[in-house]
Order: sequence, then C-alpha cells, then structure tokens
Amino acid sequence: MYDLLSGLSIIEASSFVASPTAGLYCAQLGAEVIRVDHKAGGLDYDRYMLTAEGRSLSWENLNRAKKSVALDLQSDEGRELLVELARATGQLITNLPVNSFLSHAAVAAGRPDLVSVRIMGWHDGRQAMDFTVNAASGYPLMTGPAEWDPVSAPPVNQLLPAWDFITGAYCAFALLAGLRHRDATGQGKELRVPLGDVAIGTVANSGAMAEMLYRGSDRERLGNAIWGAFGRDFVSGDGQRFMVAALTAKQWSALVGAFGVADEVAAVERRTGVSFATSDHHRFTHREALFALFQSAAGGIDYADLAARLTRAGATFERYRSMHEAANDPELVANNPLFGPSPANPSGFAYPAARSFANVPDEPAGDPRAAPYLGEHSEEVLSQRLGLSSGAIAALIDKGVVATSDKDKP
Repeated sequence: MYDLLSGLSIIEASSFVASPTAGLYCAQLGAEVIRVDHKAGGLDYDRYMLTAEGRSLSWENLNRAKKSVALDLQSDEGRELLVELARATGQLITNLPVNSFLSHAAVAAGRPDLVSVRIMGWHDGRQAMDFTVNAASGYPLMTGPAEWDPVSAPPVNQLLPAWDFITGAYCAFALLAGLRHRDATGQGKELRVPLGDVAIGTVANSGAMAEMLYRGSDRERLGNAIWGAFGRDFVSGDGQRFMVAALTAKQWSALVGAFGVADEVAAVERRTGVSFATSDHHRFTHREALFALFQSAAGGIDYADLAARLTRAGATFERYRSMHEAANDPELVANNPLFGPSPANPSGFAYPAARSFANVPDEPAGDPRAAPYLGEHSEEVLSQRLGLSSGAIAALIDKGVVATSDKDKP
C-alpha cells in the first residue's frame, strides 16, 4: 500500500469485476474508497467460490482496503443516502445504469463539480458482460489448434475476464483524468466507459482490426504459436512443457544458442533463401520447419538442463504451471515482494494478498489491507461524511435503512 492518492475519497457503487477493480486500484495507491452496497449484499456478494462459512473469495479480494457501507437501496431513503454520500464526496465510480437514481445528473444537481465514472455494457445502452463482448471481438474464433476446420470449429473462450480487468484499469485512469480536468477548470465531468468499447477499441489499438480489413479475411488458428513472431510451447525430454518467445534478434540468438540448433537453423536458411537473424516475418513464415527442429532438440534434453541453458543465454521462456502450482510457487508468490500477508480476512482464511502492482523504489509498500465486512463502516461513514448524529444513525438502523457489520452473520 502506498499513499500516493492520500486525501482522495471515492464512493463506489458497483458489482462484479470491472467497477470494483477500478476502486481497488485506487485504494491500493492510498485513496479512501467507500463501497456502498444493498444491505443484503450486492449482486456479487455471494459470487462463487464460497468458503465453508459462505464468504466469497472473489468479493473479498476485489474489495481489499475499502470501507463498506450497507444501505437499503430498494428504499427511497436508502437511495437518497447514497446520492448524498456521492455529493458530499465529489467522486463516484459505479456500474449502475445511466438513468438510474444514481445518474450523473441526479447527483450533480447538488454537486456541479462531481466527477463520475460509469461502467456500461455497450455504448448504446445494451447489457454486456466480459464473456459476451469477447464473443463479439472475434478472438474466440481465432483460438484453438491449427488443424481445426475453420468452418466447423467451435469458439474457445478465455477463462480470464480480461475485458473486465482492462476496463477497471481504464476507469481508474479515467477518474484521475477527470480529477485533473476539474483541478484545472473547476468543472465536473461524467466519463462513461462501455465494456464493449474497451474490447473492440483494444482490437483496433492492437492493429488486429486493420489487419482483418487489409487481408479481407480472418486470421488462421495457430494453436499455441505466437502470431507474427517465433514462439510456441515445446516439450522437454522429461516431459515438461514450456513456452518460448523470440520477438527480437537478441531473443532469437539466445534461443538458437541454448537449444544448440545453429547448424540446423543455418540449413533451413540455405534451403529457403532467407535469414532469420533479424526478421520476425521470416521466422513466422517458416515457423513449422523451425518448430520441428526446436522440438527435436528439446526432446533430447531434460528440462532442468534446458532451463539452465536458456537462463544463461538470456532467453525468454517459462514453464507451464497449473494455477494451483503457481499459487504455491515460491518464485511467483512467497518470495515475490508483490505479495504480503492478509490478516483479518472476512473469510477467516489466511493467504497471500497482492499489493499495488506499481512499486516505488526505496519506499516501503506496506502490507495489503483486509477487505471489509459488509456494512462494517456504515456508522463511521454516515457520521463523518454526512454529519449524522449517533441518534439519527441508530434510528436509520432500527428502520432497516442502514445495516451494520455482517461479521456474525449466520
């Protein structure tokens, strides 16, 4: 945890992945992020996987370092409290609908310099989720074994909700851009970020859209090969599968030396009349011949020996791990300064938790902060942000408009 955003407070009214991620990244850099949920929990409160005690590990990790307020958001009084919190704070992240009670116009009516970031589905208001916009992007139909028939082969969905996480990161950036604009002009802004636009915009930014339009067709499936460069998975003599990548002349030279295939590569160059030393294009075009000779070499060497050679040569490679194996890998987790202890998790389950992905050299990052219990900070926030007296808050609790910590929920 760093305090680069110390003094910045944000109201977050959200669920699932993209919107909570935006708040999480701000919280990890020192912002006070106050997540406001319905008193029974938001739509993602019980998201799989649950511990034996019924706590969501997804919710717990997407809401680290935040404060939690629980209100009856099905009631007019609870909704008005959320609007007042957003007005009093001046910064809002939400994925509630554009025309909901938490619309920018409704909140800005009492706070004209409000900066709000709203995650949407599609720009025209249609609903979307990561896996549906991914279907529209074209990537699932370019993924899979090269030998699959392009007409009848099924799509391959990715397990990582990448568009959600990219959207969350972009929304954190958009919020800070809006705050910079307000600092310069005094004007508030609503910034709408459609998940679908993040997906199709990323397709365009990557050059893939221009490529499809230029070629007039879809890209062929490549299995685990890297598009436009040399890279693929190989299997060592003792059965270890690993990935290599060579996008630069230096990376290519390192691979050739480590695999001990300089003579074989030279023979392919003579046969094809091209040089692979400085040409991504040639390495990709003749990839099948190169893959065959690299696999032949890998099949005669145990992985430990090959990994040592690749490391000495400065090659780019990594062994495939299962995610369970990765979570228990000292190099990736236990000895990685990205991770720290996560005491006092609502789940009661102790495990490593991620700090900010950005690190400041020579400045201690601090330990990750725990996620809150739902409603843990309701009384504190209503008192500090809205100036409500303890008696007024108690009355709201008695009416069921405000809920407090669910630490002891059945």
